[in-house]
Amino acid sequence: MADSVTLESRAGTTAAASAIPFLEVRDLQKRFGGVQALKGVSFTIERGKTYHLMGENGCGKSTLIKIISGAQPADGGELVINGKSVDGLDPIGALAAGIETVYQDLSLLPNLSVEENVALTRQLVAANGSLARPLDRKALRQTAAKALSAVGLPTDPYFLSTPVEQLPIATRQLIAIARAIASDAGLVIMDEPTTALTRREVDNLIRVVRGMQQNGVSVLFVTHKLDECKAIGGTAIIMRDGQKITECDVAEQSKTQLGFWMTGRELDDKRYRSAPHSGERLLSVQSLGARSFDDVSFDVARGEVFGVTGLLDSGRNELALALAGISPARRGNVSLSGSVADLSSPAKAIDAGIGYVPEDRLSEGLFLEKSIRENVIMAVLDRLRGAFGLLDGRRARALAQKTIDDLQVATPDIDNPVTSLSGGNAQRVLIGRWLTIEPKLLILHGPTVGVDVGSKDTIFRIIQRLAGEGMSVIIISDDLPELLQNCDRIMVMRKGRIADTFDAAGLEEDALYRSMTAEDNSGER
Repeated sequence: MADSVTLESRAGTTAAASAIPFLEVRDLQKRFGGVQALKGVSFTIERGKTYHLMGENGCGKSTLIKIISGAQPADGGELVINGKSVDGLDPIGALAAGIETVYQDLSLLPNLSVEENVALTRQLVAANGSLARPLDRKALRQTAAKALSAVGLPTDPYFLSTPVEQLPIATRQLIAIARAIASDAGLVIMDEPTTALTRREVDNLIRVVRGMQQNGVSVLFVTHKLDECKAIGGTAIIMRDGQKITECDVAEQSKTQLGFWMTGRELDDKRYRSAPHSGERLLSVQSLGARSFDDVSFDVARGEVFGVTGLLDSGRNELALALAGISPARRGNVSLSGSVADLSSPAKAIDAGIGYVPEDRLSEGLFLEKSIRENVIMAVLDRLRGAFGLLDGRRARALAQKTIDDLQVATPDIDNPVTSLSGGNAQRVLIGRWLTIEPKLLILHGPTVGVDVGSKDTIFRIIQRLAGEGMSVIIISDDLPELLQNCDRIMVMRKGRIADTFDAAGLEEDALYRSMTAEDNSGER
């Protein structure tokens, strides 16, 4: 840790310091083997301003924020914090300098309480990274309560003492942001902060960010969600292939222009869904019920793309798990092609012809240390065994390669670990796994979470191709533009029941959101 970086260097300490940019990034360079990840990136972070670091997966965003947060060293260039050049920055040094990072995996300690996760960093920095001395429990609770209040979370003793692992992912996201507030940061870097949040919670996050700005805190968002960038406002720093392409006021640019700078090709907000679905019914759900939802009935036609949305407590996620056999329903029945389906386990759901792509590909979907090839064929190992029960390696490789080619997964070798892939390519590997079972119905739970705009376009085209070939697709998502662009119909769930079902063509996003947040059920439309 550089001696020049001290706790006193945080933003807002003096009036004179406020005229100096909090951070200057000058000509940063980083190489991994033969790959030049950063090629001379420079920009300035002013105090109390919001910035959006944007670009496709693999463009260098993650490498850049790891260098700024002290997690990785740069090969060249310079970081200037509060007007002082910093050399050899490490994570504790970055925290001491007032740089707090909320990573996409949140980096929370699941077995510790809410108050410990929120306020521990402050005491850790004060002790220069050592916790050999006892924690100041009173200070811990006071610090945590103040920060949690700022993000709209409870501050009662029960919540403060709750282990983080017992809380939903959206709450954990806000806890990670509260930790940044508690550390008195001058710059908060948020890596995909709205991945697990509904629109209502995103609105709350925007309120929190504006409060941070008023206190002189700078915020750097790393995000793919252009609608949210425009709603938050600020400066876009756009990267492609390890270089900064441009900086601009995000409010003054169209999403099409931002997408072009990020990808180098034209993208727009058009509907991907154009061909009408067939009238033949494939799926029939009758009076399905469980702990979190009840009396859910709907049909899906062969070749239809059917959307399901709602707030986090709407029952939409639990419905997905029930249809996939992961958390079986307690009441009602499900029929596929006219026959009642046994969905009492994931294996039974697969046998019935249902493929399920989970919401969290990292912890629930992919085998991260295994190869791309192994991840693709995992669901059909029994089908690839030869006469003596051994895996037919030639058939397995051929199937994996065909799947990778069909889904346009960018990799030089299917034997590389899946961790070598960008988020969009990894998601396509997971989709490909379930296509190998040749499902009648494919359930996609948050299909583009953490995926850049270019990969979203590719995944949307894959969805439409599958539907065109006669596969039925259910998309469960709170990304309303995603649903409006891809679905024939959208079902809104609210408080465990169906609130509305809309034709997606011509439907406005605001109407869909009003249905999600209304207080009374208004029936089907």
